[in-house]
Amino acid sequence: MREEVLEKLGSIVGRGHVLTSKEDLICYSYDAQLIEGLPEAVVEPGSSEEVSMILKLSNKEGFPVVPRGAGTGLSGGSVAVKGGVVLTTHRMNKILEIDKNDLTATVEPGVVTRKLCVEVEKEGLFYPPDPGSYRVSTLGGNVATNAGGPHALKYGVTGDYVLSLEVVLPTGDIITTGASTVKSVSGYNLNSLFIGSEGTLGIVTKIKLKLLPQPEARYTLLASFGDLESSARAVAEIIAAGILPAALEFIDRVTINAVEDYIKAGMPRDADAVLLIETDGHPVAAKEEAEKIIKICEKAGGSVRFAESRVERERLWKARRAALPALSRIRPTTLLEDATVPRSRVPDMVAEIKRIAQKHGVIIGIFGHAGDGNLHPTILLDIRDPGEKKRMEEAMEEIFSAALKLGGTLSGEHGIGVAKARFLEKEVGKEGIEVMKKIKRALDPNNVLNPGKIFL
Repeated sequence: MREEVLEKLGSIVGRGHVLTSKEDLICYSYDAQLIEGLPEAVVEPGSSEEVSMILKLSNKEGFPVVPRGAGTGLSGGSVAVKGGVVLTTHRMNKILEIDKNDLTATVEPGVVTRKLCVEVEKEGLFYPPDPGSYRVSTLGGNVATNAGGPHALKYGVTGDYVLSLEVVLPTGDIITTGASTVKSVSGYNLNSLFIGSEGTLGIVTKIKLKLLPQPEARYTLLASFGDLESSARAVAEIIAAGILPAALEFIDRVTINAVEDYIKAGMPRDADAVLLIETDGHPVAAKEEAEKIIKICEKAGGSVRFAESRVERERLWKARRAALPALSRIRPTTLLEDATVPRSRVPDMVAEIKRIAQKHGVIIGIFGHAGDGNLHPTILLDIRDPGEKKRMEEAMEEIFSAALKLGGTLSGEHGIGVAKARFLEKEVGKEGIEVMKKIKRALDPNNVLNPGKIFL
């Protein structure tokens, strides 16, 4: 990048907030996926006005801008595959307001998700979306990917809690979408256009979120099964019975043993699969739901135990959230995906993943949000081995195809990014791709904002 452009960037954000050393650039060259792209510079704006000026400069000088939160994405969405400038939002990290009267929170995009959860809990409130990376991921990144999490089954995903956004468009113009009210149908739903757009249509610089009152009670239980099929069948039967738990998580034997080797959480190593289930709400109703779930799991062949204390509940959730880091210790490379199917097809999808693993001779750990059909098949390999890499690619393509055949989707919460761009047409068709491209061209005529993502 030309020195005069770097000087102009420095005049916008301060020279100390323009990073160009090789060491810094490498730190911003990847996310949690297997895709890398070295940027030419990293900029750290502190306001929406600075973001606006950076984008106006990018249009004038013709360099790409790649928005980035904490870099925890799993699709290559925040990687500078076309070079240019990575724009990190970590300086824009303030909780601007928590409003107990209207049950809202207004935040900047660099706020870490768990920080908001902790702060609103102090006020007796609840922000439900909790992606697996919520201890480090940012709310701006959550909006960009419409992130979910274990509690999405009952409470929904990030987009269900966004009331309004401040967005800097690719041209540098600043707009506000949505409203501060619970309901609004004034014009097109622009919130939905930007939520899940993976930083390709605009950069979110302020977010107003809906909050809920804290549930009065929570009941957490662990159901152990001797085979995968029984656990998957129990998932389908819980939902078919009209019960909607707060969370319904699935963990297979490969993942159980990886977690136990990692943190010794007291998970049953002899189980082929476990379900981590939580009910919440009014104490009587939550307990009744838990009791019904226990009966269903036992009928399916499971053995169930209650978390008797908050400490035990937190230990079980720590085990679930440790699934990915635990699996990543087994082999040099970990490839996590999120193919999602209708809830009733979870047993079929689990069986398909198991078959595909055996066919291609790869190790696949399975965990995820079984209650909403969002499984995380995780292939463990050494990508430096060409044979293993080829088998991984073949297995993953078959997993995507299986999900689509079962009426599912390529991505439940991670996004398309670079990793799944070549598969997207199989789901949305050529016409769907062309509509997306038209929207992109209309908002980003010079293709400066996060180019090379979502579609090829």
